[in-house]
Amino acid sequence: MSENVGGTTTGEQDGDRSNGGRRRLRKSYDWAKTRAQVVGVLASVIRWVGTLAALVLTVHVVLTVGGANPDNGITRFVADWSQPLALGFSNLFTPENPQLAVLVNFGIAAVFWLIITSIAVRIIRAFG
Repeated sequence: MSENVGGTTTGEQDGDRSNGGRRRLRKSYDWAKTRAQVVGVLASVIRWVGTLAALVLTVHVVLTVGGANPDNGITRFVADWSQPLALGFSNLFTPENPQLAVLVNFGIAAVFWLIITSIAVRIIRAFG
């Protein structure tokens, strides 16, 4: 039985549960929102990886063309990291001037990374 006291109702009402009158509400989960967030994060990670690879290759080109000391730790570090990032482009063209070879080959590799990551991000976002 319910009583109305001062505008509020006390006692059991229709729909009250045996757990003290509290209803347990089940929240619906928004899978579309979660999927969009995951796709966004994945696209951002891929974009950053590609940009970082292109940056390392570009720094290698700048250090080489600028005549940086090849025995310097920074120059060696960048050169060591740029070799695997160049994929098959490191000896694509073989001009006489070694600085020109680095400029062309590693420059093409940097552009390749930017294009491929841009395409990959578009494909990932299309599925999201």
